[in-house]
Amino acid sequence: MTQSTPSEQDRLSLVEAQVQTLAQAVRALAEGLEANPSQETEGSAHAERGARLAHELLLAQGL
Repeated sequence: MTQSTPSEQDRLSLVEAQVQTLAQAVRALAEGLEANPSQETEGSAHAERGARLAHELLLAQGL
């Protein structure tokens, strides 16, 4: 019995999708941490939303 192994193209596609998801998660974190002096009281909530979005993106992709 032979096992099917992913082709090089399949592995590359998977890595590209994972890198894209990681980039989106980092972007969400960065946007959540951006300081806006006019909304200083909402800064913590903004950071929490960014972190939550990043976490959800990673979970959705199984990372």
